[in-house]
Amino acid sequence: MKERLITTAELAALESESTNAHRFWTGPDAWVERFGADFLISAKDDGLSVASALPQWLGALGLEAARIFARRLVKQPREDHKPEQLAGAELPLQTVVSERGLKIGIDFSGGYSVGLFCDQRANRAHLEELRPRRVLNCFAYTCAFSVAAARAGAETVSLDLSRRSLDRGRENFLLNDLTLDGHRFIADDVFSVLPRLARQGEAFDAIILDPPTFSRGEKGRVFRAERDFGELLEQAKAVAKRGAQILMSTNSRDLNVHALKAIARRGRAVAVPPPPEYPPGAASSTLWVEADSGR
Repeated sequence: MKERLITTAELAALESESTNAHRFWTGPDAWVERFGADFLISAKDDGLSVASALPQWLGALGLEAARIFARRLVKQPREDHKPEQLAGAELPLQTVVSERGLKIGIDFSGGYSVGLFCDQRANRAHLEELRPRRVLNCFAYTCAFSVAAARAGAETVSLDLSRRSLDRGRENFLLNDLTLDGHRFIADDVFSVLPRLARQGEAFDAIILDPPTFSRGEKGRVFRAERDFGELLEQAKAVAKRGAQILMSTNSRDLNVHALKAIARRGRAVAVPPPPEYPPGAASSTLWVEADSGR
């Protein structure tokens, strides 16, 4: 993958839409994300070579970094490498960024992922444009999709194994002055909750499926995206209204958009392009599929 630095025009467009969390630079073995005044390097090595070049890139675009962090890209499932601060002031490791005016909490001490997947910005905008009434957000993490849906007036159900992530999701609702009324947070295994929701007759007109490439659920159940995404999609369809929009998303190298279409098989499918600062292949593979049957 060739190197790509965000352009001045792209930065201006982001500023006009009140976004300060985005991809900043992409290289063959590393990338840099901006989170407000902070910059996070993700690299196969220690990231020091990228850190040494970063001030020059920032200067060319008229930006300054309050802090620079680096994390080592994990090689195996369930590995964890928390960001380490390489430069800048000693400030609280928790901060707040903006995506299209939505406020999202960031925590550089919270583990491998800091709280927001920036490559999903266009899909969150698309979700708001759909104006759904009820949204099911599976593998919700810190609930950025749920917050976007709530801003558009939807009721939401956010599912994630991590109670701590869902607590951060509640905080994101409050950051945006959104009441928690009409919004549920369920800390449980998605594969256990989906059948339960189906038995209870629940139905949604938008469903978010953004699972990790690998995860281990209750009773030791192992999920691998390239093997199990089809089953996940079928379980989601059981709680989908007819015509519901289902987002399939993965960063598995074995599943590109064409592979997701093959898994979906039926129903109209739309691929929303990733944010423009991402070069081809740098963002998650995503596909919106229309449920051809439902409640």
